[in-house]
Amino acid sequence: MTKPVTLLMDQDAKAKWANWSQRTLWTLIMISGFFACVAAGPAAVILLVVMVQGLVYKEVIYLAAVPSKEKKLPWFRAMNWWFLFSTNYFFYGESLIHYFQHIVFVDAFLLPFATHHRFISFTLYVAGFVVFVANLKKGHYRFQFSQFAWTHMTLLLVVCQSHFIINNIFEGLIWFFLPVSLVIANDIWAYIFGFFMGKTPLIKLSPKKTVEGFVGGWIMTIVFGMLFATLFLRYPYMICPVKDLRATAFSGLTCDPNPVFIPVKHNLKPWMVSLIRHAGFRTTHVMLAPLQWHVIIMACFASLIAPFGGFFASGFKRAFKIKDFGQSIPGHGGITDRMDCQFLMGLFSYMYYQSFIKSSAMTVGFVLQAATKLKGTEQMELFDHMRQYLIGQGLLDEDSCVIMPPKEAWVS
Repeated sequence: MTKPVTLLMDQDAKAKWANWSQRTLWTLIMISGFFACVAAGPAAVILLVVMVQGLVYKEVIYLAAVPSKEKKLPWFRAMNWWFLFSTNYFFYGESLIHYFQHIVFVDAFLLPFATHHRFISFTLYVAGFVVFVANLKKGHYRFQFSQFAWTHMTLLLVVCQSHFIINNIFEGLIWFFLPVSLVIANDIWAYIFGFFMGKTPLIKLSPKKTVEGFVGGWIMTIVFGMLFATLFLRYPYMICPVKDLRATAFSGLTCDPNPVFIPVKHNLKPWMVSLIRHAGFRTTHVMLAPLQWHVIIMACFASLIAPFGGFFASGFKRAFKIKDFGQSIPGHGGITDRMDCQFLMGLFSYMYYQSFIKSSAMTVGFVLQAATKLKGTEQMELFDHMRQYLIGQGLLDEDSCVIMPPKEAWVS
């Protein structure tokens, strides 16, 4: 018989407020740490994502652990971490090569790794696959193959989605900060509304969630998103694409902003003008950046769709008859319990940005990547043409660059 669930609003007052205090304290600690990492620069944020990804991977992998069987299988646990390493090498390598082409394709040491990155990644994965097959042991086949599938499912749901979150960081810290903040805001407001007004259960997979919390969180997340977007679109540090991993909030970054951050004048309808005059404001137009419209859609996803990542995790825990994925965060459970919605939100943000916001433009990195695929003589020809063009534009002195003859010509 199913044990009846007591909603937050109906819990004993002492226990309810004790839980509130603990959750609030650790929420403030996590938010403070989050802001500190963002201020410390993109390198610190990337390190944070990698660390969280590793902890989530560990929590999920260990759910299916059977120590008595693992002791009889050499290299079993090491293989899980090898597949994590090879997958991270591929995904993060792809990101670094894509966003730092202007560096990796001109550095003599990095060039071979960039050019053959995918083959190296494939080799790393195949090495793990060969070791796995070589260690198949009679009497443990079913267990080993189920663990192999479990590992790859975790890689898909955790590591693959983390890769897109990293890409969001490189496009500009705001594309990481805003989605994460929207999920956090929705979680906080849904908890507050559920705490004080929650009476109607929302979904059986997560019985303590209420309709009142779900709807209240949605409305307040939109308000929060509009306010945060208005605040942070003014700061180049947040909106500039990442070009230097050593930058911090105090580096004084500047860039040409994406049009999505530039406010546009919107004339108000006559009835709107009349309405706001009653509120004491006298204006016929408002200035809104396109980002402030986009954030409404992102807030709706964070409130209405991303929570299903949490419901998915709840079903997962029920399947294993556990309350939380871990106990690393008092009042919140494990790292996975806090990140279950973030992975889905990060993937959505990447897809949405690439589809509706990103402004396509030719970059130095793309040109360099294409140039490295030319033969040496063709590269010299390209260089000569670029030299003549720059001299013609008055950007280069005619005597400042001299083309060296091919090496073969050095031998008389």
